[in-house]
Amino acid sequence: MLPSPIADAWRLLDDAVDALAAATGPGASAAELVETLRVRESVTRRLEQLGVQTCAELDRRGTFAEHGYASPTRALQDLLRLDHGAAAQRVTVADAVCPRIGLDGAVLPAKLSATAAVFAAGDTSLAHVAVVARLLASPPAGRLAPGIWAGAEVQLADAAAVYTPRELQQWGTALLEMLDEDGPEPDDTPPPQVNELRLTRHASRPGGKLVARYDDAALFDAIAAVLDATAAPLTAEDERPAAERQAEALAEVCGWVLEHGELPAVGGRRPVLTVQIRLEDLEQRARSGMLEFAGQLSPTALRQLACDCGVVPMVLDGAGQPLDVGRLTRSIPDGLRRAVTSRDGGCAHPGCDRPPSWCEIHHVIPWEHGGHTALGNLVMLCKAHHRQIHTTDWVVRLRDGIPEFIPPIWIDPDQTPRTRPRTWNLTGAREGPRIAQFA
Repeated sequence: MLPSPIADAWRLLDDAVDALAAATGPGASAAELVETLRVRESVTRRLEQLGVQTCAELDRRGTFAEHGYASPTRALQDLLRLDHGAAAQRVTVADAVCPRIGLDGAVLPAKLSATAAVFAAGDTSLAHVAVVARLLASPPAGRLAPGIWAGAEVQLADAAAVYTPRELQQWGTALLEMLDEDGPEPDDTPPPQVNELRLTRHASRPGGKLVARYDDAALFDAIAAVLDATAAPLTAEDERPAAERQAEALAEVCGWVLEHGELPAVGGRRPVLTVQIRLEDLEQRARSGMLEFAGQLSPTALRQLACDCGVVPMVLDGAGQPLDVGRLTRSIPDGLRRAVTSRDGGCAHPGCDRPPSWCEIHHVIPWEHGGHTALGNLVMLCKAHHRQIHTTDWVVRLRDGIPEFIPPIWIDPDQTPRTRPRTWNLTGAREGPRIAQFA
């Protein structure tokens, strides 16, 4: 860190933390340890407030926009390596408790002035302020008269210094329901129909879950009719519960459609069920495999799937990298896209979870500058990160066949390359996996 007032302050803070750690050594009393927790929380809350103020100031100056970010949330994700929820929380709090600039340049008070005061005093945490902001943006709060709304904000700010965030959420919800005596205006129009289906992959194990709601009776009846026809017990000895039979029937119907149906292209290729497997595993009777959407596949399920699927061969070079088609065309052939998908598994940018069907293929060395349409020059990116690479100072490159991203200096002065964790790199080798595919 270069000499500056911030560097001096950092050294003082670092010394203070070291002194606090030394005071809590083996000889410290229980009372001293308890006091250390209180001091630590007080310092954390002051630093949270400082971070929120700094975020608001950078946003006001347009710094994030100058570096190609459409929102401060995405900028904080890259700058501080935060999850989306944590970054969004800081932006929400900054918008609620920091002074604003009017169209005429005048400084306006914070939206939640009472909450800003208790936050500045260190009586509440970032999480408390986020709860207050969420409550006062809810429909019941929106129906309150301005004077009552302001009074509710004062009460919520006072309660934030007493309750935990969860308790504050419960108490504040009850308060707003009480103040909103009349509730929403009567609406004689029929409620809008909601038809939705959410697919969520399990974060820590293979598979995922589907949660659906169909208000449209015709749509629901069509699904129910298919399941009714395919989810009956197979034999008299079939003891699977109804929920299990229906789940397996739905998957079976989708599998049949993939095999025989006419489906639109997805990401430039016909939808298929793709299983990735290292060549050495395949040669040893398929010990494990990886599904494109649902994660690790058990050996039993993999061998069963392989019994009725054709194998799509891939051309591998000496380093185990599949399918190089040279510079024949700028468009990405289906087989080459499969190879990039097998390697990257979706957007390759660290922290991004966009699946392959939402992604595009990027030439690391631009095609018009002599870059080959080959696996060693391609990386899979979602639209947002593809645009970021083209319009900002972020750089992507391939190192030993693996995409890595170099952040701009303003995000990381050392510009340390960032990579996504490689779920396929089970042996510790840097080289890419040798794979085949079932389709």
